[in-house]
Amino acid sequence: MQTTFTPEQLRDPGTARANEILRACVHCGFCTATCPTYQVLGDELDSPRGRIYLIKDMLENERVPDAKTVKHVDRCLSCLACMTTCPSGVHYMHLVDHARAYIEERYKRPFMDRALRWLLARILPYPGRFRLALLGAKIGRPFRALMPDPRLRAMLDMAPKHIPPVSRNDDPQSFAAKGERRMRVALMTGCAQKALNTDINDATIRLLTRLGAEVVVARGAGCCGALTHHMGREGESHAAAARNIRSWVAEMDGKGLDAIVINTSGCGTTVKDYGHMFRNDPLAADAARVSAIARDVSEVLVKLGLPEGADRGLTVAYHAACSLQHGQKIKTHPKDLLKRAGFKVVEPADSHLCCGSAGTYNLMQPEISAQLKARKVRTLEAKAPDVIAAGNIGCMMQIGSGTGVPVVHTVELLDWACGGPKPRALG
Repeated sequence: MQTTFTPEQLRDPGTARANEILRACVHCGFCTATCPTYQVLGDELDSPRGRIYLIKDMLENERVPDAKTVKHVDRCLSCLACMTTCPSGVHYMHLVDHARAYIEERYKRPFMDRALRWLLARILPYPGRFRLALLGAKIGRPFRALMPDPRLRAMLDMAPKHIPPVSRNDDPQSFAAKGERRMRVALMTGCAQKALNTDINDATIRLLTRLGAEVVVARGAGCCGALTHHMGREGESHAAAARNIRSWVAEMDGKGLDAIVINTSGCGTTVKDYGHMFRNDPLAADAARVSAIARDVSEVLVKLGLPEGADRGLTVAYHAACSLQHGQKIKTHPKDLLKRAGFKVVEPADSHLCCGSAGTYNLMQPEISAQLKARKVRTLEAKAPDVIAAGNIGCMMQIGSGTGVPVVHTVELLDWACGGPKPRALG
């Protein structure tokens, strides 16, 4: 794609990166075939190619974003299926992230949009606040029909029936390896996950220590910054990321780390991109060090070697989170681990398509998200599974709200197969 940025414009690192990405695009349209929003809405401007044209025009002309451009960029899930499909290697993720930051800085949204986005940014990354909000949502659910905005109703619907107890395993501490220590890792305990499902981190710690890993929860580490990053709130997201970088580097320079383990794939995609996010920052070198050892939990479990288990007589429908299969290019590890642990693994049709969760997307774009959820649940249930497994808390909440089939984290099943407790969702 030909671009016409001026030398002055290209002095800005974000614009220079956008220019590189735009020039890689050859207009082929392969991305439209795997874009969930294009399949649902049928509008070229709701495909990656269409959004690329809108973003190019906005950036080149240094336009104040108009409502049309903002609408179509907001409708992007950031599922990154287009990056898996693209034959030219267009790094759409960096382009749309830059566009969102540009929009956030220059576009004044309607009051309700601003209020909802502010509210989400002030609640979701903070587990304590999130727990209080979930309690409030449970109380407010009987009044759902009175809510004037579908996004408010979506927020009420999101609240789980049961809010899990606080897990002290999320506090800064170390967990010794069982037997010979084979590696030392830091576990990212996350933010929303600590409020929505405390069993996931508990299962991860049990499984890793059982396989010979010392696990440390680093002091000062918290939200990865993804939730605000995808809203274009760059200052807030980078501040959260910087706290993590400093916390983990302190461990790396202290007793050392072999990996930073992440069991929420949306967070993993962001942490693995810290090197790019901080490329022009004084923290650049440390950010690159962190990104270099960031690993999804499935990558670490493959390296440690999971013991082979007996047939457990359960059929597991594996849901591939977009952030794992498209963002991190991890496609086989979770399925291989489940099979090795003794489960029969099946995959739904169109497993490359998003479930519609996508961070805060199911709250900010509830109508589109609901259509994607219905399709994903339908394809999963068609496999008649005993349980659905996923590697991302957002996907688990989204799918679980639309099906009666138990939904658990992959690591919960692996922990159970290796001697841990039966996942709570299985009864």
